[in-house]
Amino acid sequence: MLVMEKIEQLRDEIRFHLHRYHVLDAPVISDAEYDKLYHELVALEAAHPELVTADSPTQRAGAEPLEAFEKVTHPAPILSLANAFDVEGLEAWAARLGRLLAPEGIEVAGLDYVVEPKLDGLTVVLTYENGRFIQGATRGNGDIGEDITQNLRTLPMLPQRIPVDSKGGLQPPLYLVVRGEAFFPLDKFETFNESRLVAGEKAYMNPRNAAAGSLRQLDSAVTAGRPLTFYAYDIIAWDGVTLPDEQWGRLAYLAELGFPVCPDNAYCGDLAGVAEQYEIWREKRNQINYEVDGLVVKINNRPLADGLGFVGKDPRGALAMKFPAQEKTTKLLDIKVNVGRTGVLAPAAVLAPVEIGGVTVQNATLHNYEEIRRKDIRLGDMVFVKRAGEVIPYVVGPIPDLRDGSEEEIEPPTICPFCEEPVVKPEGEINLYCDNPACPEQLVRRVEYFVSRSAMDIDNFGSQTAELLVKGEFIKDVGDIYSLEEGQLLPLEGFKEKKVANLLAGIEASKQQPPERVLTALGIRYVGEVVARLLLSELGHIDRVGEATLADLEAIDGIGPQTGQAVVSWFQNGRNQEVLAKLRAAGLAFEAVKPEAGGAQSLAGLTFVLTGTLPNWSRSEAKTFIEERGGRVTGSVSKKTDYLVAGEAAGSKLEKAGDLGVPVLDEAGLRALGA
Repeated sequence: MLVMEKIEQLRDEIRFHLHRYHVLDAPVISDAEYDKLYHELVALEAAHPELVTADSPTQRAGAEPLEAFEKVTHPAPILSLANAFDVEGLEAWAARLGRLLAPEGIEVAGLDYVVEPKLDGLTVVLTYENGRFIQGATRGNGDIGEDITQNLRTLPMLPQRIPVDSKGGLQPPLYLVVRGEAFFPLDKFETFNESRLVAGEKAYMNPRNAAAGSLRQLDSAVTAGRPLTFYAYDIIAWDGVTLPDEQWGRLAYLAELGFPVCPDNAYCGDLAGVAEQYEIWREKRNQINYEVDGLVVKINNRPLADGLGFVGKDPRGALAMKFPAQEKTTKLLDIKVNVGRTGVLAPAAVLAPVEIGGVTVQNATLHNYEEIRRKDIRLGDMVFVKRAGEVIPYVVGPIPDLRDGSEEEIEPPTICPFCEEPVVKPEGEINLYCDNPACPEQLVRRVEYFVSRSAMDIDNFGSQTAELLVKGEFIKDVGDIYSLEEGQLLPLEGFKEKKVANLLAGIEASKQQPPERVLTALGIRYVGEVVARLLLSELGHIDRVGEATLADLEAIDGIGPQTGQAVVSWFQNGRNQEVLAKLRAAGLAFEAVKPEAGGAQSLAGLTFVLTGTLPNWSRSEAKTFIEERGGRVTGSVSKKTDYLVAGEAAGSKLEKAGDLGVPVLDEAGLRALGA
């Protein structure tokens, strides 16, 4: 294929995907796959500059505005950014800046920067005259956007007049054009999508599509009912005011006028600080309540940055550092069924292999069959698959526009594939269950959970051991774990004397676990560590938990009818009573020890955060130590945190504690404080 033909092919393909993304809000490829196409075109045009045309996607931003809206001409181009995908890309950008600035006698080493989250929503452009909001528009193609003024007026956080607080004497500029991003907070997006499904409407694929669809409604009342929010991050044009020369100062000015500004923006004194922010955000991106796909790096000196000009449509003074892709498209080949320790039958997707974030993904969760039905996912579909951090990959949804008619609807199973007993669906629940307590696959999962770190924490007892002992019928319920003997284990393949001795020692040591661990390990539906501790703090003994009526349990603050009924049903089952008898005979702790007055409450009123690996305690053991002494453990560091307990390989929480002045303890320090 001739180079010109290849370039035209790429341009046509990119234009198609731009239209799907920006106009129809219905993309059929992931951002990463689009980026690959786009950068292939960039590379070809860079090698053949004589073939670059004004209408190439590399010379424009966004897509053509919808005909349904009035058109708005922006006072200056609303541009996108060049991309980097790692720290090496950042350094290459800095090297290019160095070559441009050298003739001016400016050293890159002397520059400072502002780092802003690259929000994944809909770019909007807001115009104010004499402090009044008069017009709002989409980015459109970068030069002309769509007038969505009435829809934007429904956003309660968007100021209709500036400054919002005029008591400080701040005067409104005669003319101001602000750029920002409208988006869905993630928690509200999930709730909103659920409400659409309940109403029989189609769910949005992701928060970005939801934001775009919400703001491009012909009826602003529809927009008003959507939980959108907004952050401002740039000033495009102005009159009647002198702006700060620094981007950091302009963000502060926007906040002073009353615009919401992202609290996660960061000032960096040098390029090393930018690289450090990128590493922090690769973890942080999965801990915040909004969708980001990278960071925007801006030279803090705006006159200098703006004076560097553009390459195509990309300003030289800023860069988008994209995170490793978390979402890709691939084909759904098959459905397999997994059974959990409580009998839940969970569908899992078998996928054509796809690389996401450096990991090859071939399997992903589909949550449940109700979710499959609601999203109309079919065998043979091309689907979006997402992997966020270390979270198990999941199927976001299908791409119906790519169907060819060969796809098949997915029917839920009527019998358990492992024991062939009929499947049940309890009233009011969405999950399907295998209700057969003798189901061998369930038993493997129950044993795995019983011996896990969050339950009895039995050393040297992994998943392979659990499966081997269940399938060999050495374990017929979790109570049999405490009857295992050396003579049974030594003949098994791979079980040498040392391995057997370590396993039996781990089982023996687990008898010292407190009763809340035992109650947790039983695997009663809805009874995890917190609920187990709550039940025992009120009733004092596992046997008394089993004797309690539903009314007794519901009388405990924090125990609802669903949890209460699950507890009652579990203890009424005869096979479960046999398990309890075995555990009792093995000497496991059933009775809660009343905390002593004085030292036992030495941490009362204090809030702790745990991070990293402690030398002698598991995370749950440290948490128990704190809570038994009246302390509280939370998941994130804030100004209200009294102490951070840090072990080996502590992450960004340690840095945040330093920023906020939160005292840091090691394991020995925590033990001493709680003594």
